[in-house]
Amino acid sequence: MPKQTSHAPGTFCWVDLATSDADGAKAFYTQLFGWTSEDMPTDQGVPYTMLRKGGEQVCAMFPLGPDMGDVPRWQSYITVTDANAAVESAEALGGRVLMPPMDVMQAGRLAMIEDPVGAVFGLWQAGEHAGSDLRNEPGALCWNELQTSDRAVAGRFYAGLFGWSTNASQSIMEGKYDIFASEGKEVGGMLQIEPDWGEVPPNWSVYFGVEDCDAAIAEATHLGGKPLFPAMEVENVGRFAFLQDPQGSVFAVIQLAHPV
Repeated sequence: MPKQTSHAPGTFCWVDLATSDADGAKAFYTQLFGWTSEDMPTDQGVPYTMLRKGGEQVCAMFPLGPDMGDVPRWQSYITVTDANAAVESAEALGGRVLMPPMDVMQAGRLAMIEDPVGAVFGLWQAGEHAGSDLRNEPGALCWNELQTSDRAVAGRFYAGLFGWSTNASQSIMEGKYDIFASEGKEVGGMLQIEPDWGEVPPNWSVYFGVEDCDAAIAEATHLGGKPLFPAMEVENVGRFAFLQDPQGSVFAVIQLAHPV
């Protein structure tokens, strides 16, 4: 897929990993996905590690800070044209501001929001950094998925904030899976957290592309990660599985049925 140089407002542009062990996470993910890593200086006193595939930026990671809790996690960011205005809208719609808008050097302007049901995501107003260069291919982000305890409330929030439409998929989970779309383009998914999942908080999950789902599961296990359930196949979508890295962060891998 051609390199992306921009991301439309209301679409996911970036993901990064807040981890409790940066060196361990680097070793795991670079071997699993074939990424290279480079520690970039920041004005926050800790490095921001850029992760690349074939020289192109795909995502990043950084050490958990003392005010961020102790749960390692992948975080998703959505492009906006005005972070300040988007934060005001999010609050008016029932969201909670976890981090008010702040400039990230010359890279862009960032804010963190918790939706009314409890899922956290970032708002990104691009400066020099637009977001990921690659998407929908092995080693790159393929999908963002909201796991929530209230689909109706979450759907109204994101519709109000980003103008997303919400439509039940007719081919996934017998209509129990929603597709978010922006101006007719699919941007993410949503499903209900079920009681038999255990203690799963509302979250935005990330899917990375792989050439072979089962081989990726085996490699992740060899590297100290673990599968959370057996691989599953969705017709005309692909074969996927959720994994947990050695530090405890959860992510998914997917072998796309129809690579872009």
